Amino acid sequence: MSQNTWAQEKERGSLLLMRFTAWCARHLGRRLISPLLHVIVLYFFIFGRRARQSIYTYQSQLAKFAPEQQPAASYWRVFQQFMCFAEALLDKLDAWQGKIQRQQLLFNDPELIPRLQRQGQGVLLMGSHLGNLEVCRAMAQLTDRVPLNVLVHTKHAVQFNQLLGDSGASHLNLLQVTEVGPDTMMMLNERLARGEWVVIVGDRIPVHGGRTVEVDFLGAKAPLPQGPYLLAGLLQCPVYLLFCLRQGKQFRIDLEHFSDGIRWKRSTREAVIAEQAQRYADRLAEQCLRAPLQWFNFYPFWSSHAPRQD
Repeated sequence: MSQNTWAQEKERGSLLLMRFTAWCARHLGRRLISPLLHVIVLYFFIFGRRARQSIYTYQSQLAKFAPEQQPAASYWRVFQQFMCFAEALLDKLDAWQGKIQRQQLLFNDPELIPRLQRQGQGVLLMGSHLGNLEVCRAMAQLTDRVPLNVLVHTKHAVQFNQLLGDSGASHLNLLQVTEVGPDTMMMLNERLARGEWVVIVGDRIPVHGGRTVEVDFLGAKAPLPQGPYLLAGLLQCPVYLLFCLRQGKQFRIDLEHFSDGIRWKRSTREAVIAEQAQRYADRLAEQCLRAPLQWFNFYPFWSSHAPRQD
């Protein structure tokens, strides 16, 4: 499977199994279902060859990029990363069920969200597959009452999105990125003018190919989507980066100013997008070094891969 067709990957497991796991976590507690979780993760680890290889490649690239900070890739660390992903799925459910409390959140700037709300300023948030954006989305919606419009690939994760809906996330404004056209742009402009926020990830290339830009990420060339920067240029709104990393029983939320508005002309568009995408890649790399096992992009990522293990 090429990078351009990641969305064609079928979901493993079943909604029934996901619901059963969620029911166990809700009624038995996460500690009691730990053995079950290990069995489920072991199944995905054994039979998810592509995901296993992709994470091994990521860990190898990370170790090569920062050998003094990161250990060499290993099957054990790959399994640990799978386990972190499973725990993150349960965190998503906990967030929408109100089990994560405000005091568990550590903000790099606790006053930023209230300040933006007072200004009535709509912003474009750029996230990633590092950490747990769902915790941010749930807490912003349930506690800060921030209206969110989330651009997602829900057709690729129908089962899990349905499970999130059952857990209380059904009132989110989820928009298919494959369907963004003039009408959608007009709608987003109107919502930003009302002070609403738009959320998009910047580390997953378009579903059906499309425009990408090559950046240096963790010491190797990788393609990133041009979409977020094209969107920011068209919407002409402030752009912030959003990261949410688990730290023990707490979550560190970094909401960082990225740009007052990405501006490009036809003649400068490619250069501006390349510059902004590299800035994003550099910041994402720094966050990966802080939480290396919380990278949940289980697809081939780099243009030329490091040696992979089966």
